[in-house]
Amino acid sequence: MAMTATEKHLARASGNGVVKPGDVVVIEPDVVLSHDNSAAIAQLFEQLPHQRIRYPERLAITLDHAVPPPSPRHARNHQAVRRFVREHGIRNFYEVGRGICHQVLCEEGLVGPGMTLLGADSHSTHFGWLGAFSAGIGRSEVAALWATGELWLRVPETIRITLSGQLKTGVSSKDLTLHLIGRLSSEGANYKAVEFDGYGLTSLTLDSRAVLTNMMAEMGAKNAWIAPDDIIWGWLEQVMRRTRARDYQDRLAYFRDNVLYADADADYAEHHQLDLGRMEPMLSCPHAVDNVLPLSEVGETPIDLGFIGTCTNGRLEDIAAAAEVLRGQKVRARLLVIPASSMVLRDASEAGYIATLIDAGATVGTPGCGPCMGNHMGVLAPGEVCISSANRNFRGRMGEPDAQIYLANPAVVAASCVAGYIVHPADLL
Repeated sequence: MAMTATEKHLARASGNGVVKPGDVVVIEPDVVLSHDNSAAIAQLFEQLPHQRIRYPERLAITLDHAVPPPSPRHARNHQAVRRFVREHGIRNFYEVGRGICHQVLCEEGLVGPGMTLLGADSHSTHFGWLGAFSAGIGRSEVAALWATGELWLRVPETIRITLSGQLKTGVSSKDLTLHLIGRLSSEGANYKAVEFDGYGLTSLTLDSRAVLTNMMAEMGAKNAWIAPDDIIWGWLEQVMRRTRARDYQDRLAYFRDNVLYADADADYAEHHQLDLGRMEPMLSCPHAVDNVLPLSEVGETPIDLGFIGTCTNGRLEDIAAAAEVLRGQKVRARLLVIPASSMVLRDASEAGYIATLIDAGATVGTPGCGPCMGNHMGVLAPGEVCISSANRNFRGRMGEPDAQIYLANPAVVAASCVAGYIVHPADLL
């Protein structure tokens, strides 16, 4: 029986030869992800009769959502996470400043082609850009996974999205993703897998591919997936030389041995085709991610703050795009830039991008989630308007219900901060 990539991953993880949409399977994921919420999950775990973590080597924990801690409450939470990590011998633990969980686990080579990850974060769809199955689950489910090492899932139907053509200058995969969510709605992929294919993928940079799988969470997807190609294999080797110098070759061989691909004759619930050459810069307008309009149809809306960062658009390519716009300019609106990881921060510094941002008047923050969920490092005041490269813009997302958030690609965010209102980079005077 022909299977999609998602079905193949769940068949392997459950020990079944074949699965189909609607089947309920019990899987053992390769990686179980959590972050600052690990302290709350630990409280649930301690209520279970199990005394020890079943597979401590499968856990990966980061501190990233409120870093550095903005209050004594957050500091106590971090303290509890560190204590839990020590008591249970969790090796894959990443401290304040290392970066956002989704970015860090990719850089560290903990997740790769053919692997299965379940995470206590809604944007755990992210890891599909490397050819992995990855899905977000709840805290109680993670506690159960810590205790037993297994969890049941329903096999989702799969949406196939075929990309052709090439993005124009000034258009990014963020615009493609917003277009897609606006077209299919924020519920268009509820509990479905989304698999991308087509020649158009080859024209997308590595950083931009992660945007696609990450933001499928905003379309309701259970998981998202892109087939690994030579560009992905090259990136994996390069990045693991930096983070796993001693065993990167063994790790790469493991990924190559376990990679999975969809069958050519697999069945899909839906099939959509998109020409990248027809894409244009898009905006997600307040207060819903699927409230999408072309930038050309949005007037010169004044802004107070621009934010570039998050697991969606805080990578090197995003910072480079902002620096290109800001070179020789000064911002009129506040601009906050937070790299997705310490590796991104270092690379951006060495490339001169950070100096360009600072010279233009931007503020650069500690790698992490920052104000994305309204914790700190740039939350909004009543009545303020923000243009952000993040993934969500519902009311109160950045801490203040009486504020407005527009989502856009990083170049548009940077240009808008220079102008003081929403604008296309090409229209800067």
